Parts: sequence; C-alpha cells; structure tokens
Amino acid sequence: MSDEPQSWAPRDSSGAGASATGNHPPTASGEQPGEGAGRGPGRPGKQPGRRARPRRTGWRRAIPTWRMTLGTLLGLVVLLGAAIFAAYRLVDIPAANASATAQSNVYLYSDGSVIARDGDVNREKVKLHQVPPTVQQAVLAAEDRDFYTDDHAVDVKAMLRAGWNTVTGKGKQGGSTITQQYVKNYYLGQERTILRKAKEAIIAVKLNREETKDQIFEGYLNTSYFGRNAYGIQAAAQAYYGKNVEELTTAEGAYLASLLNAPSAYDVVAHPDNKRAAQRRWNYVLGGMVKERWLTAAERATTRFPTPGEAKPSNGLSGQRGYIVQAVGDYLNRRGILDTKTLATGGYRITTTLDKAKQDAFVKAVDDNVMAKTSGDRAADRNIRVGGASIVPETGKVVALYGGIDYTKQYVSNATRRDYQVGSVFKPFVLTSAVVNDSTTQDGRRITPNTVYDGTNKRTVVGVQGPTDYAPANEDDVDHGDITVRIATDKSVNSVYAQMAQDVGPAKVRQTAIALGIPADTPDLTASPSIALGTANASVLDMAEAYATLADHGRHGRHVLVEKVTKDGAGIELPQRTTEQAVSREAADTTTAVLRSVVEGGTGTAAQAVGRPAVGKTGTAEEDRAAWFAGYTPDLASVVAVMGQNPDTGAQTPLYGALGLARVNGGGVPAETWAAYTEAALRSSPAREFDLRTAPGSDEGDELLVDENADGGPDPSSPSNSDTGPGTSPDTPPDGSAPPTPGTNTGGNTSGNTSGNTSGNTSGNTSGSTGGNTGGDTTGGADGGTEGGSATAPDQNGQFDDRS
Repeated sequence: MSDEPQSWAPRDSSGAGASATGNHPPTASGEQPGEGAGRGPGRPGKQPGRRARPRRTGWRRAIPTWRMTLGTLLGLVVLLGAAIFAAYRLVDIPAANASATAQSNVYLYSDGSVIARDGDVNREKVKLHQVPPTVQQAVLAAEDRDFYTDDHAVDVKAMLRAGWNTVTGKGKQGGSTITQQYVKNYYLGQERTILRKAKEAIIAVKLNREETKDQIFEGYLNTSYFGRNAYGIQAAAQAYYGKNVEELTTAEGAYLASLLNAPSAYDVVAHPDNKRAAQRRWNYVLGGMVKERWLTAAERATTRFPTPGEAKPSNGLSGQRGYIVQAVGDYLNRRGILDTKTLATGGYRITTTLDKAKQDAFVKAVDDNVMAKTSGDRAADRNIRVGGASIVPETGKVVALYGGIDYTKQYVSNATRRDYQVGSVFKPFVLTSAVVNDSTTQDGRRITPNTVYDGTNKRTVVGVQGPTDYAPANEDDVDHGDITVRIATDKSVNSVYAQMAQDVGPAKVRQTAIALGIPADTPDLTASPSIALGTANASVLDMAEAYATLADHGRHGRHVLVEKVTKDGAGIELPQRTTEQAVSREAADTTTAVLRSVVEGGTGTAAQAVGRPAVGKTGTAEEDRAAWFAGYTPDLASVVAVMGQNPDTGAQTPLYGALGLARVNGGGVPAETWAAYTEAALRSSPAREFDLRTAPGSDEGDELLVDENADGGPDPSSPSNSDTGPGTSPDTPPDGSAPPTPGTNTGGNTSGNTSGNTSGNTSGNTSGSTGGNTGGDTTGGADGGTEGGSATAPDQNGQFDDRS
C-alpha cells in the first residue's frame, strides 16, 4: 500500500470512480456541490432546467388543493350513498294513513253547541279502465306528463327547484311526481317537512319497483282530493257534473284535473270571482294535452269551458250549516291556519265566534221580511237571494252569517261572494276619505258635510284639467240643484258624490276603503270617479268589516270567525288580532254623524224600527240587481243585501217585480230586515249612545247624537232640531231652495216626519209632487216632500231609491 495520500472520489454502483470533471470535494457542511439547500443526504440535486415549485404562503394556504377538494367530494358521495342505502333498507312501505279513512270535523257556536259535522267522506273507488283515456291524459297533463315514459319515481330536479323556490320566498311548491303524490296521499300526510319529503322519495322508489304504473295511477286517481268533499275521480265526477266517471267529456276531465292544483280556489260555482284563474289552469291542461299529442289542435279549438253544476251536499249541511262550514274553511285557508286538503283529513274541532241567538235572529228576520213575502206565482221571486253578516265593532267577531235560503238548494254563500256591485253603500267611504285627506273642492273650498255641491242630473265631472267624459245620472234623472254633502248623502245623489270622489282623488278614496277593511283585490275596485257609486264587487262580509271600522271610531282589525281549533286534544295556534287607527277618529265620527241623518230622514228611515240610536246607508246596484242596507249601532255593525240571480243559468237579474214590488231598493226590504235583526240581537242589552268627535266645520255637535229623547229622536231643545232637518238653518230648506213663504211650512217635524215619514211613505209620496213642500217643507230631509217636490216617483212602500 502506497504511503502517498489518496484523493477522495465517489464511486458509482459499479465501484468505478467518478469522472474527473465530476469529482469535487465536499463542502464544510458535508453537502456535495449541486445539491439543493435543505435536501437530505443521498437526494439528487435539482436537475438543470427545472425550477422548484414555490411554497403556498399567506391566505393561499387556507384554500384546499384540488386533490383535497376531490377527496372530500368523493368522501361525501360515499357517505351519502351509504346513508341512502341504509335508509332504503330501513324504511318500509307503511300501512295506509288516516286520510284514507278521514274523521269528522265538528263546528261549534261560541257557546260550544254544535253547528255541523262534515265527516261523511265522499269516496268511491273505480278501476283505471273505467276512466276515459282523455280524462286520464288530462290528469297526466296537469300533474306529471312524463309519468309513463320516465321510469324514475322521483323528480330530483323538480324537488330541488321547489325547495329553492320555497326557501327564496317564491311560494310553497310540491315538485312531486304522481308516484310521490300518491305516497303522500295514501301512506304519509300533507305536512311539509324535510323528513316527510325524504320518506316520500324512498317509499316512492320502492313502490315504483313493486307496483306497475297503472296500479300507481289508479291509486292516485282514487285518493286525490278534488274539493266539495270529493275524494277520487268518481266522487268528483258526481260532485261537479252529476255523472259517473265513464261519462266525463274531455273538457270536464280537464276541469277536474285543474282542481287538483287548488280544489277550493278553482271551484267556479263556490267562488265565481276566481273563474278567470280556473279557466287559465284549464287552458294549461288542454295545452299540455295538445303538446303531448293526446289531443289535436282542431279538437282543442272546439272545446268549451264546462261550468260545473251546483253541489248537492248531504242533508247534514242543510240550512245555514253548509254556508258556515264553507265560510270557516275559507277563513282557515286564507289566514294560513289550515289548508283545504289538511282540513279535509278530518278530526278537527272548530269553535267559531258565531252567537247562536244572533244567528237564529238573522234567519228569522230574513224569513219574516223577505222569504215570507215571496210567492210561487211570481217568476221574479225565484231569483231572490239574501246575504247577511254581523260584526261586533270592538272585537271584530262575526256573530252571525246568513248565506242563503238553504245550502242544499243554493250552494253559493251570499255572505261571502264577491260578484255583485255594492252600490251607494260605498259612498260613506268617499266622505271619510275627504275628511282624512283634508280635501277641497275644485274652487278651493274645504269638503265638510255642509259643503255645497251642484246636484244637477248628469252633470259632467270636472277634474284639474277641466271637464271629464264622465257624467253619471241621478236616480230617476232628478235634478237636485245646489245641495250640501249631508243632504246629498240622505238622498244618495250620484252627481255630487262622483264629483266629490274626483275632488278627493279616486286613488285616495280607494286607499281609504282598503284601510277600512275592503280587500285590495276586490273586483272592480278601480280608482276612478265611478268608485263613489259602488261599482266594486265587495262581499257582504267585507262591507260589514268596513262599517265596523267606522263604528269603532276608525280603528280597524280584520274580522274574526274562529276562536279555537283543536285536534286530538291539542290546540292549533291561531293568529292574534291586531288593530290600528286606520282613519282618524274625527273622519270616522263625522261620517257616522252624517249617516245618522240618513236614518232619521233620508232613504233609510225604515231602520228606525230598531228602536235605538242607529246609522246606516242604502244602496242599489246597477240595473237593480242588488239592494243593500249597511248600518250600525255602537254595539253591532251589520249588512243585508238582497240579490237577483237566475237559478237555472246563474246570471244576475234585476229585482223588478220581486216580492210584489215595482222595485226592490235598499231603503225597503233590506233596511227592514236589518232593523228586525238588530232589534232582536240587541234586545237584552241596554241602548248605547254614539260618542262622537266630529271634524271642525261639520256643524254636527256631540249633543245632537248624545242628548236625545227616549224614542231615539233628537232633543227638541237642540238648535239642530229645526223643521228643516238636522244641520241646516231654520230659514234654509235642506234641498237648497229658497225659504218657504210664511205660513206654508206648517209642521216641519209634525208633518215633515209624520207626513214625510208616515205620509212620506204614503201620502207624502202620493202627494209628493203637489204637496211636498207645502205639507212638510222638505219632510224631514229626503222623504216624501223633497223627493215629491222634485217630481220623483216613490215605490209603493214610499221609499226613495239611491241607485248608482
């Protein structure tokens, strides 16, 4: 071995030394040249031409890499799949739920006595082959067009879309296939929860594997709810068209299919105001049939909407019972308490606000004052319909409802329908709005009950831009000349109120009516001068709520029909009633003061029979198709309407000749019925006086309505108790004419209210054109002499009408 020092050289795997050019001594740290910093021993150095990947620093370190994201997603998919598999194994197809054998619902008066039970479930199963093919196709077009072509029992996209729409506030949507709906109807329930939806999907998948499409579709058709207490397609065919399912036409099948979407809302007989919406849904179904080539375009073009017949409910809902059950169902549905399908499952115990004694009193008042006067010998009497509603102003409780002669004979409730014009009972809302908005006339005069207007017949309404094209006629084309708002209210002068609505602003009048309680979606509640004449189609119950707001000094709260709901002993939460000052007290009380004179000496004198302080307004719809009286005492606000409707065609008809009268107007039968009901309803309670705070300039002091005689008339010592009527100067007749010559105004209150109300209903109206202004000056305001002196012909009851 040589003693010469040996140079160090690494060896390759073969033991040979490295080339001379690659031999370098190690550094002090032991690193070989070319190795990267921090690399461990034996790790090759960075190759020439490659750059090291920069390390993630700062906020980038918080973002997962694509490998981490992919791994997480794959893990979730595996977990979800395992969960679905476990759920599929654990969830079995259950037995039929309670909806297959629905219980009775019990409806109670406020005292706990039973009104009605609606537990007779109307269901008759049929085989699929009994249902005409076009009817089957109509249902498929409405609910699930891919049912037979798509093998999936669950529509995932639709479920996600429906869930998103629900979460984002676009409304609750089902997003379910027919299989899912059948599972919900027959095996589960109607509640909308994630757990129920998950079970529904799993059971639907299992059912789809165990039963054929035909079996599932047959079950769906036999369990679906169509309204009118009809479960299944056969029951629906009978309930709406009085025929078996085999006899249904394509058009009828499409209508029944439309009902599946909203059974209550799309019943065009029970809810005539929803007919357009029902027709849109019907057209959607037929359009789907054409799109799927189940119906040709030519067949579609000849298809007409098949209006169903009136329902034929069981005798258990006869009389007023069926109307009450229907009204309660609508109330629960619209207030979001129980929807129609859920209520139809049964088992609910519902306590209403209805007072049995007052309900009976309303029925008796209608029987005595309307129905007892009908005759089978008069064709017009077949057309008579009566609706009524009564509300306690302070609480908003509905204590009586009159829907019609008998639910089994007249299916549509006249208390809640919204297809008749309200006429002049709308006019008080114009006056209220004028006071609320401190409105002025076109020439700048502030509008008060004593503001003078031109009552000329067919006077053109004048706006800020000049004359308009609207010139309404007064009743019987009477020219009233210059008269105050108070007298225009007494006489219900159209030309004055149309101009006043223009002066106030039709939009403001509409806003005031809504604030008082008229629903914003009321048909024909249009912001135009004609709104003052009652062109809107509000229901009797709507009007009662609005008048109750006036009676409660302008405080408004929605009416209450249901006090308590329980099922299986557990209570259902009900919304709390809240009130607000909808209009100022001065505005409401000023209107009340003016309406008092309508009863004292205007078109509503028949209401004096109530025997206690009362106010009100008469009204008649266009072409005398309906006559109204709306009024209140401090304790009770009630509305009565007599309507004309052909029982065969359902068309609205004039009331000419009905009840043996030339015409039926608001001051006659409706006012008499109102007085009879209110007197009986309040008979056991002491009379209360109105406590009014009228607006400045109304010239209607509190003493006029508070300091009164026992008979309800004004205090003779009151300055307002002149022979010319309340609120006017003794020297100025209420009709605005020149003062009478001395000696002719004998007995302004004697002859004016005796000859004007007694004789004003008899001789005051028979001698109206000759002795009206002589026998009683203006005969107490509007009766007899004033109208007589204006050559107005009264009806045979001596009442002057107020048509709009």
